[in-house]
Amino acid sequence: MANIKRLFLKQGIFLSILPLLFLGACSTNPATGQQQFTALMSPAQEVQVGASEHQKIIQQFGLEKDPQINSYVDTIGKSVTADTERPDVQYKFFVLDSPIVNAFALPGGYIYISRGLLALANTEAEVAAVLAHETGHITGRHSAERYSRGVVTTLGAGILGAVLESDGAAQALGTGANLYLSSYSRGQENEADTLGLRYMTRGQYDADAMSSFLYSLQRQSDLDAKAAGRGSTSSFSYFSTHPATGERVAKTRAEAQAYPGGGKVGRNEHLSAISGMVYGDSAEQGFVRGQNFYHPGLGFTFEVPSGFSITNQPTQVVATSAQTGSAIIFDMAASQGLAPANYVQNWVKDRTLQDLESITVNGMPAATGSFSGVVQGRATTIRLVAIRYGDKFARFQIAIPQNAPASLVTGLRSTTYSFRSLSQAERSSVKPLKVSVFTARAGDTVASRVQAAVFENYNVERFRVLNGLAPNEELKSGVMYKTVQ
Repeated sequence: MANIKRLFLKQGIFLSILPLLFLGACSTNPATGQQQFTALMSPAQEVQVGASEHQKIIQQFGLEKDPQINSYVDTIGKSVTADTERPDVQYKFFVLDSPIVNAFALPGGYIYISRGLLALANTEAEVAAVLAHETGHITGRHSAERYSRGVVTTLGAGILGAVLESDGAAQALGTGANLYLSSYSRGQENEADTLGLRYMTRGQYDADAMSSFLYSLQRQSDLDAKAAGRGSTSSFSYFSTHPATGERVAKTRAEAQAYPGGGKVGRNEHLSAISGMVYGDSAEQGFVRGQNFYHPGLGFTFEVPSGFSITNQPTQVVATSAQTGSAIIFDMAASQGLAPANYVQNWVKDRTLQDLESITVNGMPAATGSFSGVVQGRATTIRLVAIRYGDKFARFQIAIPQNAPASLVTGLRSTTYSFRSLSQAERSSVKPLKVSVFTARAGDTVASRVQAAVFENYNVERFRVLNGLAPNEELKSGVMYKTVQ
């Protein structure tokens, strides 16, 4: 009974203090005019956090090397941040060497936009809308707000966990390390849209560009989901941290009416700026061609079975087959000075490997072994393969459903043995795709232009989304468009 009394006493003290923490540490944000709780991350701390996280972003994604593209984005960024309510912030703009359609901001003024997003945008004003939106997250101090509330939540979980002599509450309520890049609340997204409209129009850009780009994002997301066989969804790239809904499109379109028209659009300027820009994966990242993955920078290639869809991620290549329920994960890792068989055994550590053996793959020493596991509730054999490649190991993790047909097992085995070095001639011949800009002539149609384009699938749909064309809209003579070649 005494323990129960102490439990309620401690909980009562905490629950009494918690509201005081919020009330005593709220301040009025100069950009929004609203009260917010940001006391646990000061502006000085925002700068420190941004600088630290910036290095991780560079390491993960890499930066665009073309100085003209970087200068183009920087100029737009400076226009939309020239007059904000936080003149103390030094805004910095970076183009990520990534095909993923994405943009985000870190505390301290760090704003990022990807090559993939630049390729999807059709006007300079749309790029300005994105940069202005991210500026809104910074002036709205949304990262500081999430961090401060998250720390208090974790603090509360820790106190309750101590009281209950259990860490269950702390684990359930704890905040993760991805706080700065996690999804914003609906209120924060709407607030960033409103602030973004303010900043882009102060930079003399057309306010209607925000809703037009949100609509393009929505169409691109739906197309990506369709291509992946998942139906309409908002789980891709930009939408994972910036959910764009029809409601947001309508809201920004309505709010834009409050601003005077006639702002800069800059369609030709934008298309000229990105003409020749790498589209999709770059040579430094490696790229997909049909069922093959090529990495000219590191000088290797491999092939996956027919029916598998390949996704090139920053740290690994993933090939999946929805039909068979199998998957292939490829990456590279330091050899640690180990022989291949020892490396494979050390790779899984506490698991017992079956049929561990040394093999040779195209003249390179390697090893393989397997263990039983469960993937998405299905009994699966996990096949591991490590191939010595220079001072690293090229690694395959292959998930093979139990009772898989022999043809599938043979195809997956062939993937391992397809790994090989590229010749110098192959390195030179395999090149990334690029954005190609053209001016439509009389008689040009979507169908005729798509024939010369290089898309993985859904050629007509991709061309229309890439150019912001409605489902039945045709090309107009004398107007600039973009394609991929």
